[in-house]
Amino acid sequence: MPTHCPLCGTEIVKPEGEVMHRCPNRACPSRGLETLINWVSGAMDIEGVGEQFVRRLWDLGLLRSMPALYRLTVEQIAELEGYGEISARKIVDAIEQSKQQPFARILFGLNIPDVGWVTARNLARHFGSVDRLLAATMDEIEEVEGIGPDRAESIADWFEDEDNRALIEELRALGLRFEAGDEDRPVEGPLSGRAYVVTGTLEGFSREEASGALEALGAKVSDSVSGKTTGLIVGEEPGASKLTKAEKAGVALLTEADLRRLLGR
Repeated sequence: MPTHCPLCGTEIVKPEGEVMHRCPNRACPSRGLETLINWVSGAMDIEGVGEQFVRRLWDLGLLRSMPALYRLTVEQIAELEGYGEISARKIVDAIEQSKQQPFARILFGLNIPDVGWVTARNLARHFGSVDRLLAATMDEIEEVEGIGPDRAESIADWFEDEDNRALIEELRALGLRFEAGDEDRPVEGPLSGRAYVVTGTLEGFSREEASGALEALGAKVSDSVSGKTTGLIVGEEPGASKLTKAEKAGVALLTEADLRRLLGR
């Protein structure tokens, strides 16, 4: 792991309790590229549009923002080596279809600091629309499950930024969903009434996949451990603070094998 960002030279940090190392420079040119990669692969799951495709268009100067993705044409893609009109059309259609992804996925894809999949989902459920979220105070954001004062301040600061507000309005004008739908609401299932937290890296799941699979069976998934937590699912390099809280609260520590049994896999 480098000590400084290779693009802007800023010293890399590792926030307490987190697995990822980060460049804290908000103006770093890598931010735009990494946000796009997270958008197409992690959040919107656009078929045929992955990290290598984004990097290629980034290097060619064809893609510099999320709105620009939705303005790509069949002609632009068909000109790239290895693509023809049919494959280019499939990509443009897949990008268009991604506009129907739920509000929670869009919040996750915006790459808001301290907002992973679980927090994005909780924000979508709590506020119901981006307009209510844009108007929310730090205290109101702190009322969301799993969000403490520091995270609430970070989220409020992001939504107060004029550039971020302009990005939201541009994406909304392009037809993306900024209101919660049925997909954003809890479901009833065999794990209803149970609450889980996932920490560390799992071998067979991303955190988003694990959280989604648990929620599909009715469980609640949170970013923080509390006395109401049924179990802490522990992967490789788990967050020390979550482990400590779980042990103090008497929360069960579960392995990835335990997770598979919970999911019936």
